[in-house]
Amino acid sequence: MDIDQQTLTLAAIFVFVGALYACIGHAGASGYLAVMALAGVAPDEMRPTALAVNVAVAAIAFTQFMRAGHFSWGLTWPFLLAAPPAAFLGAAIPLSTRGVSLTVGIALCVSAAKMAWDLRGTARAPKSHPSPPSIGVALPAGASIGVVAGLTGTGGGIFLSPLMLMLRWADPKQVAATSALFILANSIAGLGGLAVEGWIPHGSLLILVAAGAIGGAIGAHVGSRRLASTTLRAIVAVVIFAAGVKLVAL
Repeated sequence: MDIDQQTLTLAAIFVFVGALYACIGHAGASGYLAVMALAGVAPDEMRPTALAVNVAVAAIAFTQFMRAGHFSWGLTWPFLLAAPPAAFLGAAIPLSTRGVSLTVGIALCVSAAKMAWDLRGTARAPKSHPSPPSIGVALPAGASIGVVAGLTGTGGGIFLSPLMLMLRWADPKQVAATSALFILANSIAGLGGLAVEGWIPHGSLLILVAAGAIGGAIGAHVGSRRLASTTLRAIVAVVIFAAGVKLVAL
């Protein structure tokens, strides 16, 4: 992907996506994948690009939520122990172009469905005090999500957050902080797996990473102090679903 009008257009959209996702502790990989899919970017370029932008945005989001006092090491470390190695292995699994399109497309559709489902319960207060999972539960959950993250080119936060909220493992702010660090670790591991398979960064990657980082800085600053807009999250879910359907149908 050369430095052309398409790259500049993607960069402008990445600023928005990075801001939107970072405000809830995510780095935006599913959003970047959706945008790139709709723009016609080659599937084999989508995973590494999304992961590289993820690293920058997740690092910023984690720093902001940690500074705001929402990070819990005791809650997070079991997921970090299991997920990155699994993400590395998942990313290193060779897939055909059709395999990448189908895998990413299905993942985007599932992510959109989960986001839409979450919106139904945003107005409901939790029925019980959050309780962290046992190590025996957190380790396999982290490993499973790590494999999916590596395969799809995401950090896994889009899968971890709904699980943590649904099972009341933490409050939303703690979930955001945990997800941000989880995404950062998985994205680095995923890039490592792709590098082993011969991935080489393209010339325009820095522009897209910088764009995501700018948006991430804005969104994380706002999100660490207030919740994300329900309306914007609904719009993102629709875009992700549309891109997923497009990839599956290719």
